[in-house]
Amino acid sequence: MKIVRFCHEGLEHTGFVESDVVYEGDADGGLKTYRLGDVKLLSPVKPSKAVCVGLNYKDHAQEMGEAPEPVLFIKPSTAVIGPCQWIVKPTCCERLDYEGELAVVIKDDIKNVTEQEAKKHILGYTCALDMTARDLQHKDGQWTRAKSFDTFLPIGPWIETDVDPAAGLELKLYVNGELKQSGNTKDMIFGVDKLVSFISSVMTLKGGDVILTGTPAGVGPVKPGDTIRFVIEGIGELENYVK
Repeated sequence: MKIVRFCHEGLEHTGFVESDVVYEGDADGGLKTYRLGDVKLLSPVKPSKAVCVGLNYKDHAQEMGEAPEPVLFIKPSTAVIGPCQWIVKPTCCERLDYEGELAVVIKDDIKNVTEQEAKKHILGYTCALDMTARDLQHKDGQWTRAKSFDTFLPIGPWIETDVDPAAGLELKLYVNGELKQSGNTKDMIFGVDKLVSFISSVMTLKGGDVILTGTPAGVGPVKPGDTIRFVIEGIGELENYVK
């Protein structure tokens, strides 16, 4: 199932998508339908926080230096935007980088879950961009400011509940139609179950929180006027624009 949040005639709704039809509500209740092209898709989730994992793909870790356990940082909820929205390059940023990532959406509040328990606490998966002010990251010597600007966390287009990253999902990111990143979730150093367990041992994860699972090699800069399109096999594509 593809779970969505969307706007129609100025009102926000939740529902799900099948083919090019959006159903308002859930499959157990009364449903109202819309054409997909007639609604504006919003970020499919409104997390209290996004917990991000650095250096979790073998090729990217080789570029940057592999870590012995997951490297974590947090992006605030105020960074979240939806599909086809604008990523704003801050005036203080000289280099703005894209990082395409598989995002895990947490189903309910959890703390200290085991790897074996993790799957039952996952609602589904979506696409995300971890936008980074790279020059500020180097200047500050840590990641908070560089990762946390408003619009620096596009998420969408929906939450796919029927997909398994352990089976190997291809990820591809394009800038202005040119392929920049290509990877596969089978190349993650730490799998989804490990990440959910590890992060929940550090902090309580709330229902609706997202975990960004890392990015493959090929990160690079974008500039105002660029279009970023990020595609994950079995999930969908997320497109955003830079200004």
